[in-house]
Amino acid sequence: IGNSSVLACPPNSNIIMVTWKINPKVGGACALGYRADLNKINRTSCSDSFNWKPSSDQDPTLEIHQVEVAHEGKYVCEVVTTDGNFDKKYHLTVLVPPRLTLSCDAEGNAVCEAAAAKPAAQISWVPESNSNLEENTHDNGTVTVLSRFTADQTNVTNTTCILSHLAGNQSKSISC
Repeated sequence: IGNSSVLACPPNSNIIMVTWKINPKVGGACALGYRADLNKINRTSCSDSFNWKPSSDQDPTLEIHQVEVAHEGKYVCEVVTTDGNFDKKYHLTVLVPPRLTLSCDAEGNAVCEAAAAKPAAQISWVPESNSNLEENTHDNGTVTVLSRFTADQTNVTNTTCILSHLAGNQSKSISC
């Protein structure tokens, strides 16, 4: 999320026309088209986030600026050439890294929260704990996971929350 994403299409030296058909999960479908004979790009209902990035006639690349969860969906590039028709299909999935917070509750237990991640983050503890997890799914598809450390021993002074996620792992330690 927030980065640019580049989707390549089959390059060919004999391009007549290229169409990117974009069907995001959120919002309406749109299309970007390029005609080589006119050297013209047409845009149908696409936001400015989608840009045609042909570096040459042989490289019809789509660039998505400032990727958002709403950009998830199906992307199809159709190329018409003198040699035939070709297509390339993508299913874009957006990763959202969690915001990690670690605090102490009123009872002196460590509370670890991985907020607004996609997919949901995994939380574990050092030392090991029989903690319970609470998950809250948000309207935009992100998930917040909350875990409370429950010590098996009463003499635990320092705990570490370990967060695992496809967008990167994190850890924080606290004494409650």
